[in-house]
Amino acid sequence: MDKSDLNPHTIVAMTEFRAEVGYSALSQVEAYWEGLRGARLMPRRSEIDPRGIETALEYTFILERIAPGMARIRIAGSHLSDLMGMEVRGMPLTSLITPPCRRQINDVLEDVCQRPAVCELRMNAETSATKPHLDARMLLLPLKSDLGDVSRVLGCMIAQGEVGHTPRRFNVVGAKIRPISAPSTVPAPPKSAPQTVQQRAGYVDGLAESAATFKSHTPRPDVPYLRVVKSDD
Repeated sequence: MDKSDLNPHTIVAMTEFRAEVGYSALSQVEAYWEGLRGARLMPRRSEIDPRGIETALEYTFILERIAPGMARIRIAGSHLSDLMGMEVRGMPLTSLITPPCRRQINDVLEDVCQRPAVCELRMNAETSATKPHLDARMLLLPLKSDLGDVSRVLGCMIAQGEVGHTPRRFNVVGAKIRPISAPSTVPAPPKSAPQTVQQRAGYVDGLAESAATFKSHTPRPDVPYLRVVKSDD
Protein backbone atom coordinates (compact mmCIF):
# COMPACT_ATOMS: atom_id res chain seq x y z
CA MET A 1 0.00 0.00 0.00
CA ASP A 2 1.27 3.46 -0.83
CA LYS A 3 1.70 5.25 2.50
CA SER A 4 1.32 8.59 0.76
CA ASP A 5 -2.41 7.84 0.51
CA LEU A 6 -2.84 7.91 4.31
CA ASN A 7 -4.95 10.75 5.65
CA PRO A 8 -2.71 12.68 8.06
CA HIS A 9 -5.75 13.52 10.21
CA THR A 10 -6.19 9.82 11.10
CA ILE A 11 -2.70 9.51 12.58
CA VAL A 12 -2.75 9.92 16.38
CA ALA A 13 0.42 10.57 18.35
CA MET A 14 0.20 8.12 21.25
CA THR A 15 2.74 10.15 23.22
CA GLU A 16 -0.06 12.64 23.93
CA PHE A 17 -1.90 9.94 25.88
CA ARG A 18 1.02 8.06 27.40
CA ALA A 19 1.29 10.48 30.33
CA GLU A 20 -2.18 9.53 31.57
CA VAL A 21 -1.88 5.74 31.24
CA GLY A 22 -1.76 4.02 34.61
CA TYR A 23 -3.40 6.78 36.64
CA SER A 24 -6.90 5.34 36.77
CA ALA A 25 -6.71 5.04 40.58
CA LEU A 26 -6.91 8.84 40.78
CA SER A 27 -10.26 8.81 38.99
CA GLN A 28 -11.53 5.97 41.19
CA VAL A 29 -10.68 7.80 44.41
CA GLU A 30 -12.21 11.07 43.20
CA ALA A 31 -15.39 9.29 42.04
CA TYR A 32 -15.66 7.60 45.45
CA TRP A 33 -15.24 10.97 47.21
CA GLU A 34 -17.86 12.59 44.96
CA GLY A 35 -20.28 9.74 45.66
CA LEU A 36 -19.84 10.16 49.40
CA ARG A 37 -20.32 13.91 49.48
CA GLY A 38 -23.50 13.90 47.38
CA ALA A 39 -25.18 17.29 47.81
CA ARG A 40 -22.81 18.35 50.60
CA LEU A 41 -19.65 20.38 50.40
CA MET A 42 -17.52 17.35 51.33
CA PRO A 43 -17.78 14.02 53.20
CA ARG A 44 -16.50 13.29 56.70
CA ARG A 45 -13.34 11.36 57.47
CA SER A 46 -15.39 8.77 59.38
CA GLU A 47 -17.31 7.92 56.20
CA ILE A 48 -14.24 6.68 54.34
CA ASP A 49 -14.46 2.90 53.99
CA PRO A 50 -11.39 1.14 52.52
CA ARG A 51 -13.68 -1.36 50.81
CA GLY A 52 -15.02 1.44 48.63
CA ILE A 53 -11.60 2.07 47.06
CA GLU A 54 -10.14 -1.41 47.39
CA THR A 55 -8.53 -1.45 43.94
CA ALA A 56 -6.80 1.89 44.59
CA LEU A 57 -5.95 1.30 48.24
CA GLU A 58 -2.18 0.89 47.82
CA TYR A 59 -1.97 4.42 46.34
CA THR A 60 -4.29 6.09 48.86
CA PHE A 61 -3.45 8.05 51.99
CA ILE A 62 -5.12 10.32 54.54
CA LEU A 63 -3.57 13.53 55.85
CA GLU A 64 -4.20 15.50 59.01
CA ARG A 65 -3.75 19.28 58.82
CA ILE A 66 -1.82 20.19 61.97
CA ALA A 67 -1.01 23.85 61.20
CA PRO A 68 -1.48 26.31 58.31
CA GLY A 69 0.13 24.71 55.27
CA MET A 70 1.33 21.67 57.23
CA ALA A 71 -0.09 18.14 57.19
CA ARG A 72 1.14 14.77 58.35
CA ILE A 73 0.37 11.36 56.91
CA ARG A 74 -2.03 9.45 59.16
CA ILE A 75 -2.66 6.40 56.94
CA ALA A 76 -0.86 5.41 53.74
CA GLY A 77 -0.91 2.62 51.21
CA SER A 78 2.14 0.54 50.39
CA HIS A 79 3.06 2.58 47.29
CA LEU A 80 4.15 5.60 49.34
CA SER A 81 6.25 3.39 51.63
CA ASP A 82 7.88 1.83 48.54
CA LEU A 83 8.79 5.28 47.23
CA MET A 84 10.33 6.36 50.53
CA GLY A 85 11.84 2.99 51.45
CA MET A 86 10.31 3.24 54.95
CA GLU A 87 7.04 3.51 56.83
CA VAL A 88 5.57 6.94 56.10
CA ARG A 89 2.85 7.15 58.75
CA GLY A 90 3.41 10.17 60.97
CA MET A 91 5.70 11.88 58.44
CA PRO A 92 4.87 15.29 56.96
CA LEU A 93 3.61 15.31 53.39
CA THR A 94 6.54 17.53 52.44
CA SER A 95 8.93 14.61 53.11
CA LEU A 96 7.89 13.36 49.66
CA ILE A 97 8.68 16.73 48.05
CA THR A 98 11.99 18.37 47.15
CA PRO A 99 12.89 21.41 49.31
CA PRO A 100 12.38 24.03 46.54
CA CYS A 101 8.79 22.86 46.02
CA ARG A 102 7.68 22.52 49.64
CA ARG A 103 6.34 26.07 49.85
CA GLN A 104 4.11 25.30 46.88
CA ILE A 105 2.78 22.20 48.63
CA ASN A 106 2.05 24.28 51.74
CA ASP A 107 0.01 26.72 49.63
CA VAL A 108 -1.84 23.88 47.92
CA LEU A 109 -2.79 22.34 51.27
CA GLU A 110 -4.25 25.68 52.39
CA ASP A 111 -6.28 25.92 49.18
CA VAL A 112 -7.62 22.39 49.64
CA CYS A 113 -8.65 22.92 53.27
CA GLN A 114 -9.59 26.59 53.37
CA ARG A 115 -11.20 27.42 50.04
CA PRO A 116 -12.01 24.41 49.91
CA ALA A 117 -10.79 22.86 46.66
CA VAL A 118 -9.75 19.70 44.86
CA CYS A 119 -6.17 19.67 43.64
CA GLU A 120 -4.23 17.45 41.25
CA LEU A 121 -0.45 17.79 41.11
CA ARG A 122 1.88 16.73 38.32
CA MET A 123 5.32 15.79 39.57
CA ASN A 124 8.60 14.17 38.58
CA ALA A 125 11.30 12.71 40.78
CA GLU A 126 14.86 13.80 41.30
CA THR A 127 17.17 11.64 39.20
CA SER A 128 20.68 10.29 39.60
CA ALA A 129 22.68 7.23 38.54
CA THR A 130 20.75 5.13 41.04
CA LYS A 131 17.45 7.01 40.79
CA PRO A 132 15.78 6.64 37.38
CA HIS A 133 13.17 9.02 36.04
CA LEU A 134 9.70 8.87 37.62
CA ASP A 135 6.54 10.71 36.63
CA ALA A 136 3.88 11.04 39.30
CA ARG A 137 0.40 12.40 39.98
CA MET A 138 -1.08 13.33 43.34
CA LEU A 139 -4.75 14.04 44.08
CA LEU A 140 -5.88 15.87 47.23
CA LEU A 141 -9.53 15.94 48.36
CA PRO A 142 -10.79 17.76 51.50
CA LEU A 143 -12.59 15.97 54.33
CA LYS A 144 -14.29 17.12 57.52
CA SER A 145 -13.09 15.76 60.82
CA ASP A 146 -15.50 14.39 63.42
CA LEU A 147 -15.49 17.87 64.96
CA GLY A 148 -16.73 19.41 61.72
CA ASP A 149 -13.58 21.33 60.76
CA VAL A 150 -11.80 20.78 57.43
CA SER A 151 -8.60 19.23 58.79
CA ARG A 152 -8.42 15.92 56.93
CA VAL A 153 -7.44 15.23 53.32
CA LEU A 154 -8.04 12.11 51.24
CA GLY A 155 -5.11 11.67 48.89
CA CYS A 156 -3.93 9.42 46.10
CA MET A 157 -0.43 9.31 44.63
CA ILE A 158 0.90 7.22 41.76
CA ALA A 159 4.46 7.21 40.45
CA GLN A 160 5.23 5.55 37.11
CA GLY A 161 8.61 3.96 36.48
CA GLU A 162 11.32 2.06 38.31
CA VAL A 163 11.69 3.22 41.91
CA GLY A 164 15.44 2.63 42.17
CA HIS A 165 17.33 3.84 45.21
CA THR A 166 15.11 5.26 47.95
CA PRO A 167 13.97 7.64 49.29
CA ARG A 168 12.50 9.31 46.22
CA ARG A 169 11.44 12.95 46.39
CA PHE A 170 9.44 14.82 43.79
CA ASN A 171 9.40 18.21 42.09
CA VAL A 172 6.01 19.84 41.47
CA VAL A 173 5.78 20.72 37.79
CA GLY A 174 2.09 21.62 37.59
CA ALA A 175 -1.05 21.97 39.66
CA LYS A 176 -4.72 22.01 38.78
CA ILE A 177 -6.96 23.43 41.50
CA ARG A 178 -10.75 23.27 41.31
CA PRO A 179 -12.73 25.11 44.02
CA ILE A 180 -15.77 23.20 45.24
CA SER A 181 -19.11 24.45 46.52
CA ALA A 182 -22.29 22.92 47.83
CA PRO A 183 -25.20 22.78 45.36
CA SER A 184 -27.24 25.99 45.48
CA THR A 185 -30.54 25.81 47.30
CA VAL A 186 -33.85 27.04 45.96
CA PRO A 187 -34.46 30.52 47.42
CA ALA A 188 -37.47 30.94 49.68
CA PRO A 189 -40.41 32.76 48.06
CA PRO A 190 -40.52 36.48 48.95
CA LYS A 191 -42.93 37.60 51.62
CA SER A 192 -46.20 38.67 50.04
CA ALA A 193 -47.39 42.22 50.62
CA PRO A 194 -50.46 42.70 52.86
CA GLN A 195 -53.65 42.09 50.96
CA THR A 196 -55.96 44.95 50.17
CA VAL A 197 -59.64 44.87 51.02
CA GLN A 198 -60.42 44.09 47.40
CA GLN A 199 -57.93 41.19 47.30
CA ARG A 200 -59.37 39.72 50.50
CA ALA A 201 -62.84 39.99 48.92
CA GLY A 202 -61.66 37.94 45.94
CA TYR A 203 -61.09 40.68 43.38
CA VAL A 204 -58.25 40.48 40.91
CA ASP A 205 -56.13 43.52 40.18
CA GLY A 206 -56.88 44.88 36.74
CA LEU A 207 -60.26 43.20 36.53
CA ALA A 208 -62.02 44.76 39.55
CA GLU A 209 -64.78 47.27 38.97
CA SER A 210 -64.46 50.82 40.19
CA ALA A 211 -65.70 51.34 43.71
CA ALA A 212 -69.01 53.14 44.03
CA THR A 213 -68.94 56.77 45.13
CA PHE A 214 -69.83 57.19 48.78
CA LYS A 215 -73.05 59.22 49.27
CA SER A 216 -73.82 60.87 52.56
CA HIS A 217 -77.28 60.29 54.06
CA THR A 218 -77.01 63.23 56.45
CA PRO A 219 -80.40 65.12 56.30
CA ARG A 220 -80.50 68.54 54.68
CA PRO A 221 -81.21 71.38 57.12
CA ASP A 222 -84.07 72.76 54.95
CA VAL A 223 -85.85 69.41 54.72
CA PRO A 224 -87.68 68.02 57.79
CA TYR A 225 -86.20 64.83 59.05
CA LEU A 226 -89.66 63.32 59.72
CA ARG A 227 -92.66 63.72 57.41
CA VAL A 228 -96.29 62.76 57.99
CA VAL A 229 -97.83 60.84 55.21
CA LYS A 230 -101.65 61.12 55.21
CA SER A 231 -103.63 58.21 53.95
CA ASP A 232 -107.36 58.22 53.19
CA ASP A 233 -107.67 54.52 53.90
